[in-house]
Amino acid sequence: MAKRDYYELLGVSKTATAEDLKKSYRKLAMQYHPDRNPGDKQAEQQFKDISEAYDVLKDDQKRAAYDRFGHAAFENGGRGGAGAGDFGFAAGFADIFDEMFGEFMGGRRGPSANTRGNDLRYNLEISLEEAFKGRQTTVRVPTMSPCEHCGGSGAEAGSKPVSCPTCYGNGRVRAQQGFFTIERTCPSCHGAGRVIENPCRHCGGQGRARKEKTLAVTIPPGVEDGTRIRLAGEGEAGLRGGAPDDLYIFLAVKPHRLFQRDGANIHCRVPISMPTAALGGTIEVPTIDGGRAKVNVPAGTQSGHQFRLKSKGMSVLRSAARGDMYVQVMVETPVHLTKRQQELLREFEKAGGSHATHPESEGFFARVKEFFEDLRE
Repeated sequence: MAKRDYYELLGVSKTATAEDLKKSYRKLAMQYHPDRNPGDKQAEQQFKDISEAYDVLKDDQKRAAYDRFGHAAFENGGRGGAGAGDFGFAAGFADIFDEMFGEFMGGRRGPSANTRGNDLRYNLEISLEEAFKGRQTTVRVPTMSPCEHCGGSGAEAGSKPVSCPTCYGNGRVRAQQGFFTIERTCPSCHGAGRVIENPCRHCGGQGRARKEKTLAVTIPPGVEDGTRIRLAGEGEAGLRGGAPDDLYIFLAVKPHRLFQRDGANIHCRVPISMPTAALGGTIEVPTIDGGRAKVNVPAGTQSGHQFRLKSKGMSVLRSAARGDMYVQVMVETPVHLTKRQQELLREFEKAGGSHATHPESEGFFARVKEFFEDLRE
């Protein structure tokens, strides 16, 4: 089968600069890299072809030979002096592949058959009462788990991965380039040291398959909105037996119909009648633990006044302590009054008031009077 033109493979013209070649190769290499396309033989071949093309065109001498003689310039041992130890297409990405996959590829010095899985996130909504008390619950998480048919190896039942014939199981290959010996990840096994000749038909050689897991979750008392709970090793399984990563449960606390939370404290707004505010009395309020608490309202209580109920607030995470509860009273103006009620209020108004009876209004209107007097001066 005839080889495709190197310039066509990289999607550049014959006048492309070294920077153009590098930019195009980087884009294509990331697109077709086997680790991004597990089990896709066509993508793997495309990756090899573009790497081989870049290996030639990035070298001025090789490029000149290719421009003059085409693919024939590198047939019959004429690979531009790469030598018998050349690692083929892998040399093509020697200078930029580590830039793209530096931590992933560059730090390896031996076979690494397994690729670790990814972290997973699960959003869980709970009530304010559950945040106060804590709870035990279960969650069902769709994830990638080890394939039951191949045991996570990626090889069909009755077979197993074999030592890579390119790197002889080392996961790395070496090539001589001038005065330097360069070591790179093996292009055939991608650092695994082993290859799968007979992939599992159930997982396509990945060694993992999609599955839904049911997990137990303990929510401790005192958690806040946005709290993250980590379940170690319950994340996505890695490729071909690779270690699973972690699952993170992100908690969202639903708004409450009576209480507003402020850290460890609880706020509650309670309406009271005008007579109770004026004459005093006792009101009963609910608490977050399901109980009730009595609040003594002194005579003359103004709207917006807060009463503190010590240790009636939220649980404090990893502590036996509790926050406080603040009850804010709102004096309710009566509506839909009967004729008699209206008459009584008018009588009360005619009876007049004093500074002692209405301190806020008396003080306010006194300041208003002073304000206008100052303007006349």
